[in-house]
Amino acid sequence: MNESPVVRLEKDGEIGVIIVNYPPVNALGSGVSDGIIDALNRANADPAIKAMVLMGEGRSFIAGADIRGFGTGRKRPPLGQRTYDVLDASPKPVVAAIHGYALGGGLENALACHYRIAVPSAKVGLPEVLIGILPGGGGTQRLPRVVGAQAALELITSGRHVPAPEAAGLGIIDEVLPANANLRAAAVAYARKIADIRPLPRVRDRNVTAEPAVFDAVRKSIARKARNQKAPYSCIAAVEAACTLPFDEGIRRESELFAELENADEAKALRYAFFAEREVAKLPDLPPDIKPCNFAAPAVVGAGTMGGGIAMAFADFGYDVKIMDAAQDALDRGMERIRANYATSVKRGSLAEDERLRRLGRIHPVAGYDDISDCDVVIEAVFERMDVKKPVFEKLDQVLKPDAFLFSNTSALDMDELAAVTKRPERVAGTHFFSPANVMKLLEVVRPSKASPETLMTAMALGRRIGKISAMAGNTDGFVANRSRAPFNSEMVILLEEGCLPEQVDKVMVDFGYPMGPFAVGDLAGLDVGAEGRKRRALANPNYRKLPIADKLVEMGRYGQKTGAGWYRYEKGDRTPHPDPEVAAIIRSVAAGMGVPQRTFTDTEILHRLLFSSVNEACRILEEGKAYRASDIDVMWLHGFGFPRYRGGLMYWADGIGVKSVYAQIAAWHQQYGDRWAPSRLLRELAETGTPFREAKPAPFA
Repeated sequence: MNESPVVRLEKDGEIGVIIVNYPPVNALGSGVSDGIIDALNRANADPAIKAMVLMGEGRSFIAGADIRGFGTGRKRPPLGQRTYDVLDASPKPVVAAIHGYALGGGLENALACHYRIAVPSAKVGLPEVLIGILPGGGGTQRLPRVVGAQAALELITSGRHVPAPEAAGLGIIDEVLPANANLRAAAVAYARKIADIRPLPRVRDRNVTAEPAVFDAVRKSIARKARNQKAPYSCIAAVEAACTLPFDEGIRRESELFAELENADEAKALRYAFFAEREVAKLPDLPPDIKPCNFAAPAVVGAGTMGGGIAMAFADFGYDVKIMDAAQDALDRGMERIRANYATSVKRGSLAEDERLRRLGRIHPVAGYDDISDCDVVIEAVFERMDVKKPVFEKLDQVLKPDAFLFSNTSALDMDELAAVTKRPERVAGTHFFSPANVMKLLEVVRPSKASPETLMTAMALGRRIGKISAMAGNTDGFVANRSRAPFNSEMVILLEEGCLPEQVDKVMVDFGYPMGPFAVGDLAGLDVGAEGRKRRALANPNYRKLPIADKLVEMGRYGQKTGAGWYRYEKGDRTPHPDPEVAAIIRSVAAGMGVPQRTFTDTEILHRLLFSSVNEACRILEEGKAYRASDIDVMWLHGFGFPRYRGGLMYWADGIGVKSVYAQIAAWHQQYGDRWAPSRLLRELAETGTPFREAKPAPFA
């Protein structure tokens, strides 16, 4: 048999070295599994070979299955003929030599080997639950036999990546090599050391048991996060099979559960989200040879909540960052807030004390513009008003070196207007972080008309380097994320005018899968923030639809959690929202004054009123060329607004209802409620042609 083009077998004395070379990350794509099996068979048939090493070339060991193959009807090898089975049954020992990632099928192959070694920087894990399936290559059966049921349940239901030292402590890795070790040489030496040991240590031969209470406790612990999802519970059932059935029967049960999940709506939506997050990084209208600039000296101007969060985001990813505020008391408060945030993380157990000190040590407070004159990228994060931001931009333009980048953390303001006050408009862009900036994954990069391709690529890269998902947005009021969300925000308050209560709307959206309802989120963010935006839009548009109930609460000083009352009331020191009879009375009073008839609503009508309004606006954004793709809008909703990931995203979810049904309902509401529900031109065209939202062809980026 000819050697596979993606897997080769080399000899190092009496050790056979099986090398996977399927760039970029050695996924288990076309020919990889067959190549591994062929190499194993040839090595076992060669009397000169006493043991084997399985390793990856390039960036990783094996980073998992090729996700593109899921849900395509591809034929999987029968049980007993997969790489895991052949590795497991090898009469000669096999050592997995791990660097980079061993995830999903990668770790499952490693667990089927007889020994596992790794470099310290390696990470392992079984993240299949994150795409709506379970480990289908024996992972749910072998991992519990290595680490015990409790630890396996935690790793499989969370899908988290486990660093090599922790994996060694759990028993997944037999030996972590010194940091400067040559992986191949060390793996060959290890294979020589164990070559004659018999019987071979096979994971399948170990036993694992657990009391039923262990599984019940895990089901209870994940109930809130996993609601409406099947995959996490199927993972638990598979691990339970490992503890109650013989190995081969457990493998069959795992395969049955995998087959049930692979083509389910949940898995399809999660796979869509996975690929949408990769597509969002592509900027198809920029020259392909443009590369982002490196930066080493970032600064943040403004030490408020957003500025402090942005500084933490840099520090968390290893950057020394300056944070500047012209007012010393504001700078002091900002640093105290940063210290408190890190202290809370330590208290919760999510951050080690020594790491807290390291991160805090990377944040350098400074009080003047001259102190940041040597920085190569500066993010302005002062109050969201043009008359506040413009003077800051003018001063930064004066003090920064000519090739420094000047970015603004604005959520809605015109970036062309801001860029115009500088002498470097080509090096200006928007970088809209979402609150809290050190936690939320979305970074919306806003594209002014004069920004150079290099500037845009640098802004996108900046987000990725501090752990964000960067998405490009056109320069339009509210950009893409907030503009598409604005009708939702209006419609939820208009529903109150017609007879709903905040707690009813919030329950519908939490049941749909949001972590919090929109009224509770408003209280968390501060109702005064939204009021400021409404004032600006009302001044610009005489036909702007006002929200008198929301405005009334702000007039009364009910800003949300920070004042102890907003849409809900809050007890001192407690963030639990409590329905407030006073709010119900305000709603009734304002509605009566407006002469709006009161009625009841079904959960479905509430859900569709909110989300369809934003689908329609998203179509307008696409037809104006302010976003590249419908899937980019989905990514923004997933990571900016907490849209439930297992529903794919706003536009993907709407496709599940059907573009014609969405259009028909919006057209009916247009007749009932007037122009705010006027169907967009693109929506009408999609409905007429039966084209799904995710296949919409937007206008050229503007």
